[in-house]
Amino acid sequence: MLTPSERTQLELLAETALPAGRILPGATAATVRRLETFLGELPPAALAGYRKLIFSLDAQALLQTRTRFSKLPFGRRVEVLDALENGEATRLLLRGLLAPLKVAHFDDPAVYAALGCRFAVDPPLTKERNRWQEQVLDAATLPEGEPLECDVVVVGTGAGGAPMAKALAERGHAVLLVEEGPYFTRKDFTGRPVQMMKQMYRQGGATVAFGNTAIPVPIGRGVGGTTLINSGTCFRLPREVLASWRAEGLRDFTDDALTPFYEEVEDVIGVGPSTAAALGAPARIIARGCDALGYSHHALMRNAPGCDGQGLCCFGCPTEAKRSTNVSYVPLALDKGAQLITGLRIERVLTERDAAVGVSGVATADGRKLTVRAKVVVLACGTLNTPALLERSGLCGTSGQLGRNLSIHPASAGLGVFDEEVNASRTVPQGYAIDEFKHEGLYFEGGQVPLELTAATLSGSGPSFVSLMEQFNQSFTFGFMVKDTSRGRVSASASGEPSMRYSVNEHDRALLQRGFAILSRVYFAAGAKEVRLPVLGFDRLRNLDDVAKLERAKVPARHMDLTAYHPLGTARMGVAPLNSVVDETNEAHDVHSLFIADGSAVPSSLGVNPQLTLMAMSLRAAGFVHRRLERLQRA
Repeated sequence: MLTPSERTQLELLAETALPAGRILPGATAATVRRLETFLGELPPAALAGYRKLIFSLDAQALLQTRTRFSKLPFGRRVEVLDALENGEATRLLLRGLLAPLKVAHFDDPAVYAALGCRFAVDPPLTKERNRWQEQVLDAATLPEGEPLECDVVVVGTGAGGAPMAKALAERGHAVLLVEEGPYFTRKDFTGRPVQMMKQMYRQGGATVAFGNTAIPVPIGRGVGGTTLINSGTCFRLPREVLASWRAEGLRDFTDDALTPFYEEVEDVIGVGPSTAAALGAPARIIARGCDALGYSHHALMRNAPGCDGQGLCCFGCPTEAKRSTNVSYVPLALDKGAQLITGLRIERVLTERDAAVGVSGVATADGRKLTVRAKVVVLACGTLNTPALLERSGLCGTSGQLGRNLSIHPASAGLGVFDEEVNASRTVPQGYAIDEFKHEGLYFEGGQVPLELTAATLSGSGPSFVSLMEQFNQSFTFGFMVKDTSRGRVSASASGEPSMRYSVNEHDRALLQRGFAILSRVYFAAGAKEVRLPVLGFDRLRNLDDVAKLERAKVPARHMDLTAYHPLGTARMGVAPLNSVVDETNEAHDVHSLFIADGSAVPSSLGVNPQLTLMAMSLRAAGFVHRRLERLQRA
């Protein structure tokens, strides 16, 4: 993939950015070979972009020193990288160069062994085959031409689609579930984060919202959708959110009305707190800091009964303790007679006389075209893909709201470094919370990630960075998210993947900055010796004076490294067809027998993790779909 000169340049960069430390081996030509393998899997445009970054390194060195990077001694090369890291215009350039290189270096058994960390998990030797698995078909095995027929086709198998399918199959309807991705099981989960991201994340995790900053929004691709790759956190809707929905005319959304659906979901997926052993030292340390400051804190409710804290929730639970829909609602639906087609990408919703009558798509394996005819169509493709599919189908555009009103819960995290052993990699990644500031729109939740991803997300390079990484077992990451007032937009694109535009407004920007400061104060109150933040100019805080400086500054959104995990609202529910896409029964205003049962139908930002609410709302909507099917069958 690389020319000899590019390879030499990268080897020098690796040697400079990731030298040997006290216990960690330094990067070598083998690191670059692993990076080259990774680059070979990228689309041509992405590879071309990385090549430009390699070339730009010499250009930046010439600007600083009048000497090419490859001709500088080690110490001067370190200085060049430090200057790039601290430059507003060059910071992202260096991140783009170093992040893949850091992953390639730390994704190595020898590096893991040097830190005493487990590199991979052993898959089960055998896997019992269940009767319901006979209900699963690969799209590539189905003949073209003759349409498949069912009562209801449910597109998507995540938090929206899977509960819907189970509820309708139990009522005796012929249900066909459709999923673009494969059906992963324990035998597929290696515990290797990058490998799992390539397989189970849409675009390998490179789904990004662009605006006044770039915000990755990772979503799942496989049976289970994003429940397959999330941390398992479960919340009911805050009462103030429900009250705001009722104020907009959605009068049926009350605690009493939703409680039976929540209770059913919580029973099926086993919602409860993790054990103290699985939560481990990160929870104890956060509790210690919060107690010192008088902040409210608690263990998070999760859908992971029997969790033993292996730290891999987002990369395929190796024990299947996490009750994502691939191990809960989907098997239950299939056991009740539903069928599932995997590897089928739906490209159009079919209509006749203003009513949905099916879907059409292509097999991802070989491009064969397949059609499903149904009395009712339920879209549960997710907040990003549902509006893009409807736009491609030319549907639901009357209100002008399709694809609009995107909320994402902008989020970030910080790393606390301690003198004590933490060993966060063998604990629940997101098991504890600080809720003191929830009424401001800030919620703090753990966010530990594995070694190579920690390295990739941390700023810095050279000996000081290696020294920090050698303290991996004495540090941990904790995160926070904002109940956003910013709104974005999703649209279809020529690539087939949805395009996202989203800019952080001033209110949310200030709240994000406040989140960094609060988290840092909790860390220091708990005894941290330093805090690392993904914030330009404040990447390393050594004491409370540094926190105070952060609080006095005004940090632009583009100077913060942000992520987001909860896209909502792009086909929002409402009573008026002029300002919403679906009504309070989840049926589209514009198209009869077309229901939307995923995050796109949620009317607003929630301020809490949405998966439990999406499942409860899906069960609620299943009742309306059932009634529509009964009416159609009587007609």
